[in-house]
Amino acid sequence: MAFKVVISEKEKSIQMEVEAAESKKLVGLTLGEEFDGSLIGLKGYKLKITGGSDKNGFPMKKDISGPRRIRSLLSGGLGYKPTRDGERRRKTIRGNTISDDIVQINTIVIETGAKTLEEIINAEEE
Repeated sequence: MAFKVVISEKEKSIQMEVEAAESKKLVGLTLGEEFDGSLIGLKGYKLKITGGSDKNGFPMKKDISGPRRIRSLLSGGLGYKPTRDGERRRKTIRGNTISDDIVQINTIVIETGAKTLEEIINAEEE
């Protein structure tokens, strides 16, 4: 399963496709973990996983362990924004572990490499 990885660096965000062979290296990582950017073709970069969503669009939540999908009673925060004070609603959310069902992974840059992200992305396209 290929992932879309969204890489945020300050005010810029870049989206890139990760091939199936490279994506297997990311399976099993959890939200908040840091990984080497060379796993996805970003040599010298270090990235931190901040979120993601599965094939049906359900968001990942840090305090739900494992790769499972559950229906949880939410009163705000990730996955639900109440319109009134005290309003709660049962919503489906995904656990904090990356599995084959995840299609998008959100990351932020912790350490930068020698080249900028635009240079690396443009070199891959050509």
